[in-house]
Amino acid sequence: MKRLINPHRILLLAAISLGLSHVNWAQSLTEHEIRERILQYKSDPRGPYKDIRWFCKDGSIRQPKDPCPEAIGPGVQHARYKDEVVKLADENHIYLGQILTATKPSELWNQENHFSRLKQYQLGRYLQSVDDGWILRKAQFYRGAIQAEDEQSWGLNFYKQLLKNDEAVEKHFFLLRQSMKDIPYSGDENLGQLMRSQSKIISDAYLPFMDLRIKIHGSPSEADIEKVVQFQRSQSSRLNGDLNRQLNELVQTMRAYYKPIELKTLISKSKLWSDTTIGDKLKSFIKTYETIESPEAFIIDASELLFDLRKAIEEDASNAYRLEMLDISLKIETLIFRIAPQWEALDLHALMNKICYLGMANTGAGLLEFHEWDELNFNLEALNTQAMSLADLNRFLENARSMVEWSVAMVKAYYQEEVDRYVRFEPLAYGFIDDRIRSSILLYLGRMVGDLGDIIAREDALVNKVFQLTNQSSFRGLNPGYAMGELVVIDGYVEELAVDSDKIYVFQKPPSDLKPVAGIATVSEGNLVSHVQLLARNLGIPNSALSDSNLNDLKAYQGRKVFYAVSNKGNVIMKLADEMNEDERKLFEKKERSEDRISVPVGEIRLSETAVLNMRDVDARDSGKSCGPKAANLGQLKKMFPENVVEGLVIPFGIFKKHMDLPMPGYDGSYWDFLNAMFKEADKMRSEAKAEKEVEAFQLEKLEILRNAIKNITLDPSFTSEFSSEFNSVFGQPLGEVPVFLRSDTNMEDLKDFTGAGLNLTLFNVVNEAKIWQGIKDVWASPYTERSFKWRQKYLLNPENVFPSILVIPSVDVDYSGVLITKGITSGDDEDLTVAFSRGAGGAVDGQLAESLLLYNRGGYRYLSPARDFDYNRLPESGGTKKEYASFESPILNPGNINDIRMMARSIEKKMSEEVHPDYEGAYDVELGFKNDKLWLFQIRPFVENKRAIGSEYLESITPKVDPKKMIKLDTKI
Repeated sequence: MKRLINPHRILLLAAISLGLSHVNWAQSLTEHEIRERILQYKSDPRGPYKDIRWFCKDGSIRQPKDPCPEAIGPGVQHARYKDEVVKLADENHIYLGQILTATKPSELWNQENHFSRLKQYQLGRYLQSVDDGWILRKAQFYRGAIQAEDEQSWGLNFYKQLLKNDEAVEKHFFLLRQSMKDIPYSGDENLGQLMRSQSKIISDAYLPFMDLRIKIHGSPSEADIEKVVQFQRSQSSRLNGDLNRQLNELVQTMRAYYKPIELKTLISKSKLWSDTTIGDKLKSFIKTYETIESPEAFIIDASELLFDLRKAIEEDASNAYRLEMLDISLKIETLIFRIAPQWEALDLHALMNKICYLGMANTGAGLLEFHEWDELNFNLEALNTQAMSLADLNRFLENARSMVEWSVAMVKAYYQEEVDRYVRFEPLAYGFIDDRIRSSILLYLGRMVGDLGDIIAREDALVNKVFQLTNQSSFRGLNPGYAMGELVVIDGYVEELAVDSDKIYVFQKPPSDLKPVAGIATVSEGNLVSHVQLLARNLGIPNSALSDSNLNDLKAYQGRKVFYAVSNKGNVIMKLADEMNEDERKLFEKKERSEDRISVPVGEIRLSETAVLNMRDVDARDSGKSCGPKAANLGQLKKMFPENVVEGLVIPFGIFKKHMDLPMPGYDGSYWDFLNAMFKEADKMRSEAKAEKEVEAFQLEKLEILRNAIKNITLDPSFTSEFSSEFNSVFGQPLGEVPVFLRSDTNMEDLKDFTGAGLNLTLFNVVNEAKIWQGIKDVWASPYTERSFKWRQKYLLNPENVFPSILVIPSVDVDYSGVLITKGITSGDDEDLTVAFSRGAGGAVDGQLAESLLLYNRGGYRYLSPARDFDYNRLPESGGTKKEYASFESPILNPGNINDIRMMARSIEKKMSEEVHPDYEGAYDVELGFKNDKLWLFQIRPFVENKRAIGSEYLESITPKVDPKKMIKLDTKI
């Protein structure tokens, strides 16, 4: 009988992946039922298994005491899953206690399912390490269930085959390399994860160990071994048998982890080193560092080697040595992780140098793509100077922060979705991403960047004042404004979260359909031009980015009433409300309802116009009169750029109003009468001093009735006949044969001081005739949703006077799409351009982690962030949307695209000024896309900012005045 696998090597997949777009698994168990089943398996001596069998090469299955005969060929022995576990896998896509030798390699590395099972496997290994075996708590002693040698052999064969796939190596290097920390292939264990897990278990059971746990998790070093030993001695009288055993196991793990790696063993048996450039580099490195006397020199050379190893792995066309090089890469990373704390950066120059080289190592480990590293443009030669200007130092800091943020986003891009789904029934899964980050070079890189931020902040007076939190330099203002309200910290799933308009929310990632709130701070900021960000900018809602650790620190103030402000330059203030000064209190003195609100202009609206319009027959002059600004402005763009704009139809306001004047079923009057009666009653309630929340609740209840009634309205036959005829005439095919977008286009959008971006419904790629008719009604109903109504109520004096028109345009299955703002949002320069693009249709507007660039007017650009969303929408001719998966190894926009955007932006500004808005001096917000490198325009609107927030005297007073030319000596001690 083969030896039983070590408990810390038991292989387990135990995460959930529900709702993948191309799979339709039945949901047979609720999350509560899954949770209960997991509890049962924890106490079951066989866990998720029912018995053990031999699995022979010919496909036969034999009893445990009846091995596969030699005539058949060798077999493997392992457990079979309980029938209910198999059913759970089939129906819920939840895999419990998975055994690798019972798994097809193609099932584990399955790009179609976004590698869900592989990531679940890694989550399972983590859960087992932090929860005493998790569902295998008793089953880890089930003899013969999992065989260590067979699992390791499976892993070795898995990687030998997988590494022949150039695409897997190039497109998913990070995931592939991370998986090697969990899948056995060489006999090594993930000792770093085990060390952190053991320290967590001890601190959870014995609180005095918490300080040491924090040290081991946050800044581990070999000296921690002696600290644990001393702790055990000093606490001996208080420790029970279990705690003593756990502390002994932790010390044993730490000694194994910090055991010196014999570099010579890396090349002892390999032919790689005799005939390759990377082999020569490694031999030279090993010869140089037979003994490590200078941590600084070692980190520099090791970082360059790790970087070069990744290049060699990706470029190894023969595939001969990839597994060997990846194994060495992991060992070099471990050495850098251990030795990095020994490099003491005593001055500014050394600190910046250390950041650069740790960043290079970070790239070699796969947390950044090569093109992203190149965009950061860390010029090491430039550091060989005696002093740098404050402006140059800030640019270096911005790049360093970007490097950390992009790397964290890489980890989350691969794992967050699985963790979010799984944490609903196993909260311990939440710690997985943190564990991955803390086990990487990113742990030290983030700390070094934080230290640099603190130093530069003292020099330029751009100091955040967020309570008494540590690492304040991680806060970064995105949008100026101020607010007061209860602080709510959300670190989990948020898409269905109910928010309150007078509270301040801190999110991991805000929901794409966020309703009005008082203030926002996010770890995953999305992008600067998403609908949520634009609405926040429009309404003067303070908005900032922060780190994971900042979010966790803010939990201490959960539920407290706080003051929150973001200055025009991006420094952040957050304090308890009772600590506000007199100037801050005056900001919230009661204002009249009319202040800072505007009226929707309805004086020139043409409700008598009830014919379906060809988009060629409308232009900017029709905005707010016969139709909304989307149709009017796209019609204008069609006149100015006929080759870059599709054909279109417009269903004007008048057709909507004609239908609203019809009798409403179940009500003594028309739909329009019902709406106005609701607003009249709301005004009466306010005159009776009813609380605004009570008024709002009444209105939302009535609006739900109206919305459902509109969705079921009977369309006028004369309208449907005319629309069908015009559709065939304009698009060249009958209704039902051309996929189209149905875009809500109201008169309350793109006003002088209110954007209304993304508040109402857009239906993607609709083909079916019945769905188009229903879609028209759904779009008409969308202004009466809770979210749309609340945003209007917050800013408009007459939100009842909303009239939707509908823009109907044929679908363009773009390769990538996004938003152009004809202004530098981050630079503040009106001559610069800001662009954000995501792959597929609908890019960048819904808060995706988009590729964002600042295009300088003088030429060149600054790469603000890479894309970090895998899934994107394609628009098949059959209608609807199809999810596809991307990778990050290359940028979205190519140089030709960037040049086309520049030329188009200038043409738009020039022609709009000459033909449409000669007096308008602001920027434009343009939605566009590329199909086979051809630029298509889909929308243009004025870019609306909140002038009160930007021009606020208070915000100006907290914005520091600095001299960017101030010189800072790099030998300044730190």
